[in-house]
Amino acid sequence: MKPLRGTKDILPDEIIVWQYVYSIAYEILTLYNYKEIRTPLLENTILFNRSIGNYTDIVNKEMYSFLDQGERNISLRPEGTASIARAFISNKLYLRKKINRLWYLGAMFRYERPQKGRQRQFHQLGIECIGSPNPIADVEVIRLATKILKALKCLEYKLEINSIGNIEERNLYQTQLINYLNKYKYELDISSQNQLKTNPLRILDSKNSKTQEILWEGPKLKDFLKSKSLDHFNEICNHLNSLNISYEINEYLVRGLDYYNYTAFEIKEQSLGSQNTICGGGRYDQLIQQLGGPKTPSVGWAIGIERLVIITQNQLKIQQDNKKIYIAVQIQSNKIRNQIWDIIKTLEELKINFELDLSHSSLHKQIKQANQISAKICFIIGEEEIKNEYITVKWLQTGTQQKIKLNKLKNYLIYLKNGI
Repeated sequence: MKPLRGTKDILPDEIIVWQYVYSIAYEILTLYNYKEIRTPLLENTILFNRSIGNYTDIVNKEMYSFLDQGERNISLRPEGTASIARAFISNKLYLRKKINRLWYLGAMFRYERPQKGRQRQFHQLGIECIGSPNPIADVEVIRLATKILKALKCLEYKLEINSIGNIEERNLYQTQLINYLNKYKYELDISSQNQLKTNPLRILDSKNSKTQEILWEGPKLKDFLKSKSLDHFNEICNHLNSLNISYEINEYLVRGLDYYNYTAFEIKEQSLGSQNTICGGGRYDQLIQQLGGPKTPSVGWAIGIERLVIITQNQLKIQQDNKKIYIAVQIQSNKIRNQIWDIIKTLEELKINFELDLSHSSLHKQIKQANQISAKICFIIGEEEIKNEYITVKWLQTGTQQKIKLNKLKNYLIYLKNGI
């Protein structure tokens, strides 16, 4: 039986890369005082309708929604920010401190066509800086994204940024855009024709060359931005210049979620091909108030873990933390019980990786298994060892053997620990 289409088992020899990504994120984000938060996979569907937007593809086509046994409309979360905003409100985090820096790593769900780096159950690493309208908060989150990517050797990336203004400015622009595009309605691609009625700004993201050609001659969002929006964006650009963080201004970048304002940005990794957006984010100053909380300006981003893992696997040689000691047992008797557990307790105390053979196979086969898992040392315990209270220590790379008295084992392991 195979897993459902668009889902994937993460096997033990792959999970090490996921753990490495987590450890890098934890280290960097802790340095900046970001605190990890974990929200439920299940949320009320209305949360995403109100935050993401009724006319977005996510809400219209991609959400996994259903009625539960209590006749409640439930959805598997399709993205992280709305859940973080809900948690911020329901737990009244705004009463604890003015600025809340939060991060998360978890599964999301969207009904999309599966392809390389894109699954129906996928994972995102995200951060949210909640409570500051200051442009430097935007710069902080952008810089953290680049630091994490660099630490994971994702070096072929391009940062694209844009100012999408506030709701009033976008509404004025949208009216002009609709008036302009209506003149070319039947020259647009089918998807853009549909979006013209429901979500016209999404047409800016069209990859269709003819649609892009039409847009090139049309009204520009930047011409509708007032001084507050422009000043906020210019301040971000000045900070990025000071930090030597390269970026491109993409006037057609709007992001696919309704809650963004002012800053929108994406980071694209060139090595991924056509599906190359690895990080997306922006500022959302109205979302928390829109969901019933206090007015709370915020900014954040999310990184797709599946795509990040593809790059990290290619760039980093992460070594599996293999078993260091294999315990081969040649005798099955009550006599051996206490010695086995005494040895294991010593290894636990010293935090030395080990594996106890459970096969009852011959010594030859047990040593072969020890080599297969790349153990460095094999402890051999048989009749003679039990009788004379020692362990035969076999160094698998050289074949060298030593006899170590049980009462000297701890000191022996302490001495060798750094070299095992």
